[in-house]
Amino acid sequence: MYQFIKRHENDIHGVLSGFDRIRFRGTIRWFGSVRGVMSFLWELQVRLTQFTQWAKGLTQQIVDASERIAVTARRPMIYLPSSSTSKEDRALEIAEAEGVTEGLVCVFKCVESCQTFKVGPNAQAKKLELRQVPGKCSHYYFYYLHPRFGLLHLRLQSWLPFTIHVCMNGREWLAQELRRRRIGFQQRENCFVWIKDIAAAQKLADQQLRTDWSGLLDDLRRLFHPVHETMFGKQLLDIYWSADETEWATDVMFQSPAALARVYPGLVRHAITAFSCEDVLRFLGRFPKIEHYWASDIVINFKTRPEGTCVKHRLNRNSVKMYDKQETVLRVETTVNDPSDMKVLRPREGHPLETKTWQKLRKGVADLHRRAQVSQKANERYLEALAAVNHDQPLGETVYDLCQPTDWQGRRVRALQPLSPDDSRLLTAVNRGEFAINGFRNRDLRALLYGTAEAAAAELKRQGARTTRQIRMLRAHGLIRKVSKTHRYILTSKGRLTINALLAAQQASPQQLAQLAA
Repeated sequence: MYQFIKRHENDIHGVLSGFDRIRFRGTIRWFGSVRGVMSFLWELQVRLTQFTQWAKGLTQQIVDASERIAVTARRPMIYLPSSSTSKEDRALEIAEAEGVTEGLVCVFKCVESCQTFKVGPNAQAKKLELRQVPGKCSHYYFYYLHPRFGLLHLRLQSWLPFTIHVCMNGREWLAQELRRRRIGFQQRENCFVWIKDIAAAQKLADQQLRTDWSGLLDDLRRLFHPVHETMFGKQLLDIYWSADETEWATDVMFQSPAALARVYPGLVRHAITAFSCEDVLRFLGRFPKIEHYWASDIVINFKTRPEGTCVKHRLNRNSVKMYDKQETVLRVETTVNDPSDMKVLRPREGHPLETKTWQKLRKGVADLHRRAQVSQKANERYLEALAAVNHDQPLGETVYDLCQPTDWQGRRVRALQPLSPDDSRLLTAVNRGEFAINGFRNRDLRALLYGTAEAAAAELKRQGARTTRQIRMLRAHGLIRKVSKTHRYILTSKGRLTINALLAAQQASPQQLAQLAA
């Protein structure tokens, strides 16, 4: 994203990356499946005919404990007839009206959908069976003003499997740290529009990744769900904490609303018209190739909301989006709901002494640091792809030198023909998203230009030699540069600017170009 920042550096106050919203889920692993619950019932010697009464007894303990917490703290417990009510807004209103600055704000009780277990007859087998089914039950929301993390809440399901959700906001957390260190800032809702010391703020945001998540979440669970240790008798059931959903945001803070308004329409237009499904795959770390028996749902949509105009690119359950916030902040945000598409370098599960290999990223909090790294790279790829937008020089002037022969180390190099099939394919190949970070090698480019089918050794040698000449031509025209002490090449700022402009022009119709030129 450094090319984007460099291009707009005169209009930018600073850049801040870190967690926005994080939703954790706490589960009892025994209760994750019918088989696990049946095993637990066997341990306790609870029959299926006794299951409903046994489960109701556990639920009653949660209900009594939740009401006792509200009474002890002298805070209101409020029943909400609709699950669509904005609980956070209600909690903030109560805190402001009653002057609550720390501690429990209120407890909400609401009937909501959930996954649960019920016993029913199996007509074919002529016996009772335990089933995991969708249902509804009461949930308790504990809204809490934490001295370190700001406003957060814990959601407790009152019926088996007693799932816990904890939601917190990384920007609120950062605001608390900035206040503690007396670093000046201006915050509107959940984003910063100005920070006196951005470098110090970024260090504080980075420190969030070194949090003992399990310890932190266990402390909150003990605070609002204290009966967990005793409700199962002598059985001690640990809570497994996972990151159900994470939002990692990169905020580019512009100096003024006019500065952002000047560039944002062009960014939106480019994101809608120029980014393809393959680009979405690259932004989110997936290699763009066809895999048998594996389908990916890719959606690109555009919405205008009161808080700003949003362009969202979704791959299955993960997404990267861009929108303008509070008139001066350009936010690029990667949301991860399903990290299984991503990789982490670690030993296999249950084999801690084995050599580390690339494994699927887990939802567990142990891999949260890696999830943040992947999300940051996605944001950087997205901003890097936008670096060429709003170039004011006419396209003819931009590409004029490329269409003229030049010299490279005393040798003549031919002119580029950007609209010819061969050179267009070459420019498209070197502009691919997966090369934005680490660059490309001769063999990477050769595979894209000539395919990966098996060929004779002589033919492979000819292809490699021709690719070398094409790389030399791109270097001579200043479109790529060699990465020091490697065999890799990466686009220059001129190359990214010129190639993106050419590719965008190729995809535009004559009518569109005429309208833009008018």
